[in-house]
Amino acid sequence: MANLKIPDHQVAGHQAKTGILGPLIDGSGKFYKPLQDDGRGSHELAFYTSLYSDPRIPSNILNLFPNFHGTQVVEASDGSGLHPHLVMEDIAGSFTNPAVVDFKIGSRTWHPQSSEDYISKCLKKDRESSSIKLGFRISGLRSVSPSNQCWQPQRKFLMDLSAEDVRLMMRKFVSSDGNADQPDCVFASRVYVHVLEELLVLKKWFEVQTIFHFYSCSVLVVYEKDETDEKKRAKAVLKLVDFAHVVDAKGAIDHNFLGGLCSLIKFVKDVLAGLGVDEISNPKP
Repeated sequence: MANLKIPDHQVAGHQAKTGILGPLIDGSGKFYKPLQDDGRGSHELAFYTSLYSDPRIPSNILNLFPNFHGTQVVEASDGSGLHPHLVMEDIAGSFTNPAVVDFKIGSRTWHPQSSEDYISKCLKKDRESSSIKLGFRISGLRSVSPSNQCWQPQRKFLMDLSAEDVRLMMRKFVSSDGNADQPDCVFASRVYVHVLEELLVLKKWFEVQTIFHFYSCSVLVVYEKDETDEKKRAKAVLKLVDFAHVVDAKGAIDHNFLGGLCSLIKFVKDVLAGLGVDEISNPKP
């Protein structure tokens, strides 16, 4: 088995640092996420298992989830020894110089069956972030400029952005240099037109699906910034990630996630409109 290492391009979630348990990658396209021992890990494993075995999930929707490869016991990043990991697609693994952004969707990140302590913790974070007022928040983003300068704002800074600041961050994300005061948005058309198309596909499904409710789930967007590789100048990749808090919908529409999704769609449209870029009007079937 290839040597596992800490991913360079992770922007949100539990990150592997000295003495901290976090994800690993193997360099061949697989991402190893440690199972949390508080039930969240087994819950996410159960979700992946049900997702890929449920005939009610359309193939075009399954394409928006990471490929899942089961579980494997490997050496943990914190040096504690062998630990079970979820093994899934390394979404940024095929890119040379990936730009990555994580949008946590929903004005509420906790589900009603959570413990009182967990609800209190999540509610505090939601109130201190843009989640309640915008329906989503930017959990993290990262890109590297042509001069090899990394742009990765601190998570605390991103938590409670105004609507205008979110649009600015989204413009910077598709610029050649995110550190620049005036974003050039040179990647906007290539990235956001396709992202909008995929978001509209998701919206169409969430308007009718009554299988799952997705709490504290994110939309991850990755695109290639290495302009020398023509093959990798293709469309951006959009995937849903983080499913430790997915619950049975019990026949009800997931209005929390759908509302956040609609808000993100509006922000993408606003960025494109501000740049005079034509957008699509209908999701693909």
